[in-house]
Amino acid sequence: MSKSYASPGAPLGDRDHAIDLALFGALGDLAMRKLFPALYHLDREGLMPEATRIMGLARQEHDLAEFRELVSGALRKRLKSSELDEESFERFLNRLDYRQLDFTTLEGFEAIRQWREGANHPMVVYLSVAARIYGDICHNLQESGSVDDNTRVVVEKPIGYDLRSSEEINDAIGAAFPESRVYRIDHYLGKETVQNLIALRFANPLFGTQWNQNHISHVEITVAEKVGIEGRWGYFDDAGQLRDMVQNHLLQLLCLIAMDPPSNLDADAIRDEKVKVLKALKPFAGEALGRDVVRGQYIAGTSDGQTVPGYLDEEGANTQSQTETFVAMKTEVSNWRWAGVPFYLRTGKRMPEKLSQIVIHFRQQPHYIFDPDQRDIASNKLIIRLQPEEGIALQVLTKDSGLDKGMRLRPGPLHLDFNSAFPKSRIPDAYERLLLEVMKGQQYLFVRRDEVEHAWRWCDQLIAGWQTRETPPRRYPAGSWGPVASIAMITQDGRSWYEDY
Repeated sequence: MSKSYASPGAPLGDRDHAIDLALFGALGDLAMRKLFPALYHLDREGLMPEATRIMGLARQEHDLAEFRELVSGALRKRLKSSELDEESFERFLNRLDYRQLDFTTLEGFEAIRQWREGANHPMVVYLSVAARIYGDICHNLQESGSVDDNTRVVVEKPIGYDLRSSEEINDAIGAAFPESRVYRIDHYLGKETVQNLIALRFANPLFGTQWNQNHISHVEITVAEKVGIEGRWGYFDDAGQLRDMVQNHLLQLLCLIAMDPPSNLDADAIRDEKVKVLKALKPFAGEALGRDVVRGQYIAGTSDGQTVPGYLDEEGANTQSQTETFVAMKTEVSNWRWAGVPFYLRTGKRMPEKLSQIVIHFRQQPHYIFDPDQRDIASNKLIIRLQPEEGIALQVLTKDSGLDKGMRLRPGPLHLDFNSAFPKSRIPDAYERLLLEVMKGQQYLFVRRDEVEHAWRWCDQLIAGWQTRETPPRRYPAGSWGPVASIAMITQDGRSWYEDY
């Protein structure tokens, strides 16, 4: 059953969060696949004030009717029939405007200033473009007089290629926008389960009192991608899996797991605690580079029963590339809460499943009284699933049922599946929540500059170590869980990756 609305998409009127949205890169893949559907859902659910306007900006020449038709086609392709409310659909399309614009030259930016004349609410600038032109756009907005003290800017990752380039990009953004008006998106932070992770940790004494090295033995974070590079060879071969996924998504999840309780839910209180975690991350050096880090690159294999090419066989490939498509590592957070607790991180392309999950392994009881051959299962696990289906499960041990079982144990989940628990509610996409928070001017789901830079410092030292060792990535067949060495890395600690999917 679809969600019931008292008045589908009824406008809220001119509330505090009415905005003008200037969307740079409006004809790009991200805009068509994620941003316009998210904006439509906000409008349909009555969360977009009546005065809100959206201007699409791109290099291609289109008139307004053509642009609206392109957006309409993208929405109808991606929305479910139950989500298409024609009244809301037409209202949303009527919010749209369009301008052709060369982002790197000042000429043409006057149109944005003119569009804003007479507006009495903030403008949000969304840069759905390559990070190398963030600075040009911010400069041209400022020079054209389009920016005022209420203008906010949203920027997508990756922000830079390393610490130095990240600083240069952030300096260019900061020349036009103070940090209080910069919203750096990591879409994982907008997921429902990530929000619930904060509630789970800090609202429940059951977990709050156990969330430390006395009770947790180790933590796993897996972000597996089923796809290959999907035509992104030019970008990906320069970046690699460490820069593309670890530097942002996995480190953000690690921070939310490992951070101390913030003093409140204000943006800077949360982000201060995340920065402390990044500062405490143990660097890799010497033997640890070979022992605790595994780089991989996929070769030909199968996916869904179909043969797929290896990384070096992809269209346009550099056949001598040493870029990693897989990274697994064991790291530690060097502070009182987490001393001695390993964090195992794993991410790769061309893996068997699309999967993002965190597994918290709790320590075993100090005194064990059940069957000795079941000792290896005698611990609890908290499984936090981000995709494909969002949910949280706590694996507990109970007696196996039956008269002939004795006191044999069996693991079983106490399970919260969001789709099952809230069948009448549509789980909002991460971009819906993030865009709504930008409209409201709230920054707690966004990444602060010092977070980005501390993450780059940690990744840069790892990359420098790889370059010094000149060790090629280990091969793994497409459709597998990565190089055998990644299994050996965790097995040497007497553990294994949690794969009960």
